[in-house]
Amino acid sequence: MNTSFLGRNLREWVSSLPVFIVLLGVLFLSIGENFNAQLNKLGNSIWPDYHILRLDVPEPACDPNVDIDAEVRRMVAQKQQEAQDDPFGGMFGSEEIDRGAIRESLQKRIDLCQQQHAAAAKVKQQKTANVERFVAVDRALSALSQFQRDYNQVFLAIVFFICALTATLTHHHIGLRPMQTVMDYRFGITAQLIANVALTYSAYSYLSNGWQSGTLIQNEHIRWFYLIGFGSLSVVSLAQLFFIPKTAQPGGTLGKALLSVPLYAYMALSSARFFILQEENPQGMVLYVDKIMDQSFLFLNIGLYIWVGMLLKQTFLGEYIFRIFKPWRLPPELLAFVAVVIMAVPTAYTGASGIIIIAMGAVVYAELRRVGARRNLALAATAMSGSLGVVLRPCLLVLLIAMLNKEVTTDMMYGWGVKVFLLTSTLFFLVSLIAKQNPMRVAPVSEALMPSLQAFRPLIPYILIFVATAAAYAFLLDAHLDEHTAPVVLPMIILLLLVYEYTIKPKDDERHDTYEGEVRATSLESAVRGATTSTTVHIGALLSIMALSLSVGGVIEDSGIFEEVAAQSDFFGNIWTAMLALLIVLVVIGMIMDPFGAIVLVSGTVAQAAYSQGIDPLHFWMITLVAFELGYLSPPVAVNHLLTRQVVGEEELEKAKQETRGMSFWIRHERIVLPLTVMSIALVLVAFGPLVYQELL
Repeated sequence: MNTSFLGRNLREWVSSLPVFIVLLGVLFLSIGENFNAQLNKLGNSIWPDYHILRLDVPEPACDPNVDIDAEVRRMVAQKQQEAQDDPFGGMFGSEEIDRGAIRESLQKRIDLCQQQHAAAAKVKQQKTANVERFVAVDRALSALSQFQRDYNQVFLAIVFFICALTATLTHHHIGLRPMQTVMDYRFGITAQLIANVALTYSAYSYLSNGWQSGTLIQNEHIRWFYLIGFGSLSVVSLAQLFFIPKTAQPGGTLGKALLSVPLYAYMALSSARFFILQEENPQGMVLYVDKIMDQSFLFLNIGLYIWVGMLLKQTFLGEYIFRIFKPWRLPPELLAFVAVVIMAVPTAYTGASGIIIIAMGAVVYAELRRVGARRNLALAATAMSGSLGVVLRPCLLVLLIAMLNKEVTTDMMYGWGVKVFLLTSTLFFLVSLIAKQNPMRVAPVSEALMPSLQAFRPLIPYILIFVATAAAYAFLLDAHLDEHTAPVVLPMIILLLLVYEYTIKPKDDERHDTYEGEVRATSLESAVRGATTSTTVHIGALLSIMALSLSVGGVIEDSGIFEEVAAQSDFFGNIWTAMLALLIVLVVIGMIMDPFGAIVLVSGTVAQAAYSQGIDPLHFWMITLVAFELGYLSPPVAVNHLLTRQVVGEEELEKAKQETRGMSFWIRHERIVLPLTVMSIALVLVAFGPLVYQELL
């Protein structure tokens, strides 16, 4: 990987560059689709008949100059001849030939033909050189838009497997702990090898069963991607067994080695046990993994969001924002509260806390550390940075819930989502206040206001670029910044911010604070390249878990556990015990599945059991969202903490442990217990509060 060519190492050539091309291609193809729609509107406003002009209008085949008299005589003669040739000799009566009717019919046909020729002539006359050029651009953009729709799955497959291979080669898949010792690597790699071989066998069965069906296989090329992709992962894992990194520490323990196995490998092994060994349906594993292709654009958007976060990390935007609060000398706990609340907005657009941690967690952690927050508090805020915004408009999870469950609407959920957000944010503030280590004092207004306003000045160009770019998309492309357009608008905004910083912004002697271990890019190219290189690892790690969690969801779905429980209406006893049981189930699902797959699973299983117990659908789904977030923060899996470690680095966790030795239990474990305390209290209040209120009425 250290081999360089033209200043780029092998990883950047075979991993970062292809992913950069695909993501940039998706970005511009999406812009092209919006531009094509606007171009059609412009064409119709300039040329009223543009909807016809953009088509190839064929020359009418009819003759507009027919001699009516001659044609009438010909048709009369033809009918007379047919009467003479009648084998029954007119025994059923002869039909009198109506010359007037024939002439009238011919005249109507000729009139219609002349109208068709006149319309074609008018189109030809209107099709000037300018129109032809306009239509050529329109058709080219239409072709590009269709190309994107046809090949979105291919783009996702390329990004998924390149990034998964990169995460495997660099040992950056997400596990309960990183591989450190030789035994850790042996166990982790072996588990990945078995998992990847099982997935390869499943992909082969998926493809061969399609051939044996004797029918046309839809998207056969994607099945080949699975076979080649998982096969390549198997070969890489096999080779890694013989090339343990030299940095691996000798020895190791069995317990820690088992914790070092990547989560996706555990998911794959559990799916393989069910589908291959128990059900003897090996294609089932990849059949459920293939569900990511049904929402290929959504998962490509996840890749774009992660890229946005890595690009944002290369800017000074986060530093400038937190500088506004620095003159107020906020206690670390209050600053963490501000960071978590601010991050609720981007979380609402991405729709999942895990995505926002991968995308922007490094920025949150860096800025909290930059202003002096202790490591464990910064880690807690980073892990929880996406937990509050999943109930806010326009969160994709809420849209998915409303699509799958007609009992609730987005307006209903977003309305209650604001109340849940206020509850969780208030709880975070109160818990932080109770657990504070120093007096909760801030600087006087007379001292802090003017420096804070001065710190706002460097943000003005950033705000102008943001507003101008968003406005350009809105007015020129009719792409207003929302959950649908954010994945393609935000990357362009951040890229323009980087262009401003490295090419337009005055090169003054401004001092930028850095925290221990931070490395800044020196040029626009190195910033984009570094961000993309980091993106590949995070995409590979996150999409691997998401894809295999769908397979685990298939195991749960096919096992029929929830259907059996739902069928026994007296299983829970009463609504209180039913609520407690549902909370446990939902938190466990949140621990092991990605949110999108979990919503699909719960909609068809747990939700029906809840409704049968008299739990209101709106109440149930608000509980579900909060329970999922608690699950993502709960040991032993604690996915959000694992993602935090992924973006922050294992070194920071080790330093956090060292700097809190000998301190109180809360301080030593603050990164775990602070989010758990907040979300546990929130879940109890959201779940049982309405029930208590109903009892009191």
